[in-house]
Amino acid sequence: MQRSLVLCIAIALTASLVLAESAAYDQYGGWKKLRGKKTGYFHTQQIRGRWWLVTPDGYVFFSKGVCHVAFSREASSSPAEPSDRAAWSKATAQQLKGWNFNTVGNWSYPEMFKTGLAYAPAINIAGTAARDARAEGLIPDYFSPEFRETADRVAKQMCAARARDPWLLGYFTDNELAWTHNEIAWSPNPPWNLPESLLGLYLKMPEQSAGRRKANQYMKTRGLIEGTLTEDDKNGFAEVVATEYARVCRDAIRRYDPNHMILGCRFAGHAPEPILRGIAPYVDVVSFNNYHPRPPLWKLQQLTDVTGKPIMITEFSFKAMDSGLPNTLGAAAPVATQQDRADGFDQYVRDLAALPSCVGYHWFEYRDEPKEGRGGDGENSNYGLVKIDGALWEVLTTRMTQVNSEIESLAAKAAKRP
Repeated sequence: MQRSLVLCIAIALTASLVLAESAAYDQYGGWKKLRGKKTGYFHTQQIRGRWWLVTPDGYVFFSKGVCHVAFSREASSSPAEPSDRAAWSKATAQQLKGWNFNTVGNWSYPEMFKTGLAYAPAINIAGTAARDARAEGLIPDYFSPEFRETADRVAKQMCAARARDPWLLGYFTDNELAWTHNEIAWSPNPPWNLPESLLGLYLKMPEQSAGRRKANQYMKTRGLIEGTLTEDDKNGFAEVVATEYARVCRDAIRRYDPNHMILGCRFAGHAPEPILRGIAPYVDVVSFNNYHPRPPLWKLQQLTDVTGKPIMITEFSFKAMDSGLPNTLGAAAPVATQQDRADGFDQYVRDLAALPSCVGYHWFEYRDEPKEGRGGDGENSNYGLVKIDGALWEVLTTRMTQVNSEIESLAAKAAKRP
């Protein structure tokens, strides 16, 4: 009898703690201790010297997300997709909320977008315009009528029906586009590393193409000669290209959705200043993927200094060798243990919370990659919150639950007081 009483008291206390925790947030995951402007949609706002996202109900929001919340039948060890994706998505959303995440990141099931979590999809405008360009070391002609038509078609398909969805955080226009030639990356021939400068590539486009004419005009206006181009010459044209890309994407999205944020192209760990200057007027947030053991705070601050916009880490992760996975392909050097993964996450996100320009982080990814390697690039790493069979990495998720619950208060303390 006494044991039953103790059990009932324990359950009641747990329930009261859950209710108290949920009472600290609005329905979207906004932190009720600090208000912003209520607009009916997610937006950015500076409050007391710090950038925040703000929920449709007007409370500050730090986006704590997970990428690729989905199944992928990529190898023999991968589990089969669920027979009822909507039911799986609903249950998984509850799991993520239990770990104090509030956002579904890129590459997730569309069914996840209807589960009471903010979501941020990539609509892949440039990726649609030139699906094979990256593999061939090429890029789309962002000045062409064809690119504008593609942008309009993609935006109509991907944005029109979502224009009034309050749960939509915003759109990534593309993922890890190629902008520069001299990038240092974790793989020998990354698709985001150009074989030469943007100016060099545009000068090799067909003579009558819009891009070639733009490059010729740039050369003529500045009195430039091929073979004598300086880095400043190349950077100047890179800014012109980035401006056109971002403007076309912005205009296309705004034709069909005037309400939601534009999160831009997710940079692959490298965001050159000319590109940042070009995109600055056309994005609400600068999205940056990074796999360092600690966030490069000086670089992240530079993103905001150049653009005047807040930043969000849209991929980061830690993988451990005690997982039984090879961890030979995929970004980041592996750590030794799951405890190291948990410690790495803890320190990484606390660093971000202390940066007044940061408004969120998205962990890559929900499920481990198969030991045989995923399709396309063979990645075989322990990035998951759960194992390939769905079993939890409990050391990691337990720490995430704790740290995620503290992020808003940590971020508020980092604000520059007047």
